[in-house]
Amino acid sequence: MSDPTDSPRFRLRLVFGPDEWMGPGKAELLEHIEQTGSISAAGRAMGMSYKRAWQLVDTMNAMFRTPLVQSSRGGAKGGGAVLTDAGQVVLAEFRALEDTARAAGAKHIERLQEMLTDIPDGK
Repeated sequence: MSDPTDSPRFRLRLVFGPDEWMGPGKAELLEHIEQTGSISAAGRAMGMSYKRAWQLVDTMNAMFRTPLVQSSRGGAKGGGAVLTDAGQVVLAEFRALEDTARAAGAKHIERLQEMLTDIPDGK
């Protein structure tokens, strides 16, 4: 989901503990894994290194009782990755939470935007 750069953007980060959180980047990574069937391809789609994509997947898999991503090593048929049932639920719940919060905050965001100074030509 991309917002125009000239309007306020809503970003939600759900903090579970000191080093455990779910935010839009992790959600987007899960979406790309679901679309591409590959952790490395998902990372590339986001301009992220292979190592960083794997680190985020490992973090998410360790955060929840059940892994969110299941991967298989390459070989003659190539490797791959899929969202588990838990991964699909976590992604859907996070996106639903974002939608709910965005709708609930829309009037407040509008009021705040009305209070912003106008900056001609972005200067």
